[in-house]
Amino acid sequence: MEKPTENLSEVLRVRREKLDELRAQGQDPFLLARFDKTHSSAEILSDFDALEGKTVSLAGRLMSKRVMGKASFSHMQDFEGQIQLYVRRDVLGEEAYAAYKKTDIGDIVGVSGEVFKTNAGEISIKAHSITLLAKSLLPLPEKFHGLRDTDLRYRQRYVDLIVNPEVKKTFRARTTIIRSIREYLDNKGYIEVETPILMSEAGGAAARPFETHHNTLDLDMYMRIATELHLKRLIVGGFEKVYELGRVFRNEGMSIKHNPEFTTIELYQAYANMEDMMALCENLFFYCADKLLGTGKIVYQGTEVDLQPPWRRLSMIDAVKQYTGADFSDCTDAQAMELATSLGIAPEQPQTRGALLYAAFEAFVEDKLTEPTFITGYPVEVSPLAKKMPESPWLTERFELFITARELANAFSELNDPADQRARFQEQAQQRAAGDEEAHVMDEDFLNALEYGMAPTGGMGIGIDRMVMLLTDSASIRDVILFPTMKPKE
Repeated sequence: MEKPTENLSEVLRVRREKLDELRAQGQDPFLLARFDKTHSSAEILSDFDALEGKTVSLAGRLMSKRVMGKASFSHMQDFEGQIQLYVRRDVLGEEAYAAYKKTDIGDIVGVSGEVFKTNAGEISIKAHSITLLAKSLLPLPEKFHGLRDTDLRYRQRYVDLIVNPEVKKTFRARTTIIRSIREYLDNKGYIEVETPILMSEAGGAAARPFETHHNTLDLDMYMRIATELHLKRLIVGGFEKVYELGRVFRNEGMSIKHNPEFTTIELYQAYANMEDMMALCENLFFYCADKLLGTGKIVYQGTEVDLQPPWRRLSMIDAVKQYTGADFSDCTDAQAMELATSLGIAPEQPQTRGALLYAAFEAFVEDKLTEPTFITGYPVEVSPLAKKMPESPWLTERFELFITARELANAFSELNDPADQRARFQEQAQQRAAGDEEAHVMDEDFLNALEYGMAPTGGMGIGIDRMVMLLTDSASIRDVILFPTMKPKE
């Protein structure tokens, strides 16, 4: 935060003395419970012709103040923007004008007055009355520089929202995107549901969960890492199109792309497959972009991206071959080890062809996928919940969506064979026993549900935060989460 020009301790003392004086006079602003507003700043600015000469009431925070003897100018900011106040002593009255002169930048006021335009052409409010609604006891950052320290911006988002108008715009865009997602799916016949956040076993993804404890049950529990397994239980129960939009929690590292708690949407459709999910995915992204921006052609961090469907489809085998020349399509595990070694991938222990294909993809392909691209044909080893491809059973009917070298969506033709699912869980259990904390847990109740029969199902998860990053041109995930996880200050 920029240092104020005055000594901070002196500023704090003066502001608190002003509050004490108000209280002594029986004018404590914190005793006021409401203020009747008739308009916002944006409504006045956009509808000036109809409102000129009329009396309006609005409220907000003083962002500037220029006192010139008998008349003064201020700018007041509400949720919609800023508007100028013109304050005259002969209109407001001696006592009220003196009280106004004692207000500080950052104070919250209610104003009633006449809408007019100054000689300079600025739409303004000629104040008839000004009511102090809340006293700001801390100064805002220096007005010409604002709050630029990103760590402090994330820790004190309330100040960030006050002094950086573009931040508020980003979070209003996030609301529009989420509303558009719901609108699109609801119109397609999907039903929004809620599933547990606290779980006795955290499943549905490969991730390390956060642990907690239920005192009454004396039971260790976990924050959910995905909503998948409960939503598929609903497919078993007869729901045909369901989705859940909400927070999941993963005990992992933090970066510009990762926050330990983040927002996803998972959706499942009976009698559908991976191909249906592809069509839904690209159309949903385009729909949200068009709702927010009026176009599917966007720019992300200087890179142009066209979201107009259809998008590129590329198998993982072909992607690795395209970017490295290595062909994993028809080789043994031993030959795959030789291929991986030639690429500079040297695992400590022998690995399967599928695991090595995935390692090559992560190392050499992901960061090349700028245009919207569906990568298909993921190995079984990294896809414990997806159907195998009948013609290549070491691969699965799974895709991930990459845009600007980031994964934004993950989808399967869902595995509904209970015997195959049990075998996959058992393989994951062996990986956990060998030390892989992110391997999938055994979920006996989910296996029990599958034994009642689950229709062929297509399922997909989309990272909402990354989607918002893309559509708002935000460089970091912390820019699109109001209160991101932060390490406590010493």
